[in-house]
Amino acid sequence: MGTVATETGTLYGVGVGPGDPELITVKAFRLMQTSPVIAYPNKRKGAKSYALEIVELYVDAAEKKMLGLVFPMTRDEDVLQASWRKTVDSVWAHLAQGEDVVFVTEGDPMLYSTFIHMSRLVKSLHPEAKVISVPGISSVNAAANTLGIPLADGDEVVAIVPAQDDRQGMRDALLRHDCVVFLKVAKVLDTMIELLDELGLTDKAMVCTKVTSSNERVWHDVRDLKGAQLNYLTLMVVRK
Repeated sequence: MGTVATETGTLYGVGVGPGDPELITVKAFRLMQTSPVIAYPNKRKGAKSYALEIVELYVDAAEKKMLGLVFPMTRDEDVLQASWRKTVDSVWAHLAQGEDVVFVTEGDPMLYSTFIHMSRLVKSLHPEAKVISVPGISSVNAAANTLGIPLADGDEVVAIVPAQDDRQGMRDALLRHDCVVFLKVAKVLDTMIELLDELGLTDKAMVCTKVTSSNERVWHDVRDLKGAQLNYLTLMVVRK
């Protein structure tokens, strides 16, 4: 008699929100409860990611297969490819056995998330894999609500822009849109403040870091941030 093939498990990309543990969906909660394997970004220095901290509030890690995945911060293509292949192999080892895997990610899995590349690679290497993403509240939405700034109303246009050391590009984004959310703005903060002053938009900008988490900080006057060294998870909202 032939061996009955095992149906593959499903890889779920589950957004667990920007930091506040209560900002998860009922579906995210259910999947974390029912899936045997929880995959999460694993920081090398021992600090827990937001995503893992949130998971541990809702599930007993001792009852799950906890899969810590390391994503190296490097531009070395060989190192990146080898690391990503190892990561996909470790996830596929569970999926191939018919086990569902929940990969938890901060914010939303389809907005600047590690899960985007993972899902593409899993589908490329294992076309039979089932991959589903579950929406989460992004830092963009969270910041707008925390700051009390509408992102868009009526026919207004909003842009989400990774802040870069490209003065003209950032200037164009501000001129072309009614509201702009600049992500990861800490590394070019002084440039952005100078640009806002040049365009007369200084009073239209606010900044927050680690939004909705216990370490959240908010600045309503960006002038106070000249020369400041802020956390990587910092964004700026400019609404004209």
